[in-house]
Amino acid sequence: MNEKENVKSVFAKNSNAYVTSSTHSKGSDLPLLVKWLQPEPSMIALDIATGGGHVAKHLSKHVAKVIASDLTKEMLDNTANHLSSYENIMYKIADAEELPFENNTFDIVACRIAAHHFPSPEKFISEVYRVLKPNGKFIFIDNIAPEDSRFDEFVNTLEKMRDYSHVRSHSILEWKELFTKYQLTVMKEQVRKKTLPYQEWIDRTLDSDEAKNKVGSYIVEASSKVHDYFQVDINQGEIQSFTIDEWMVMCEK
Repeated sequence: MNEKENVKSVFAKNSNAYVTSSTHSKGSDLPLLVKWLQPEPSMIALDIATGGGHVAKHLSKHVAKVIASDLTKEMLDNTANHLSSYENIMYKIADAEELPFENNTFDIVACRIAAHHFPSPEKFISEVYRVLKPNGKFIFIDNIAPEDSRFDEFVNTLEKMRDYSHVRSHSILEWKELFTKYQLTVMKEQVRKKTLPYQEWIDRTLDSDEAKNKVGSYIVEASSKVHDYFQVDINQGEIQSFTIDEWMVMCEK
């Protein structure tokens, strides 16, 4: 099974979990992206890898139309049903690396907590550039790898253990190199520590106790420096939560 089939498999099985997930449905970044973008009522927006539709939902109140796209049909069907009262959201099965849209179509393109599943970040960014109108805005939010290779290896190994559709969380430097190559100018950015409630996080993708125990052991047995960096909270031998780095950035074409 290739990487994109892995994504379809995981997200088809867990489609509703991404609608209800506190990590995805809440967060200060959702109202902030509207504040940064300052969308206008005439605009058309594209939400790439919409998942539970949280970005599409927030943008729909401020623009003429939002296209919510996703690779996984079951995910998109579930989200369309969940957001059925939002009449200006349209749904399209689409690969982030081969978008089925004309050049210079969208005033806004967004992608939130999804790009770590994409096999080719460069194809994704080239497609974002292609479908954006001149002076259009691209809002990007994702988990990122720390610059320190020890922490990079830890978080990417952990995510792959928990979710086999995970490809890689890239560093800010890696993303910025692609933005520069495809003439996307960074306008605003921020990095934050995002707290993940452990039980909800692990239950979202894993079913077997054996698999969950392997993930738990990997975290518990990590070095004290890893525990400090990722703010691992262990109470009476039980992992309560930990943090990962998340980057939010707005670019202009």
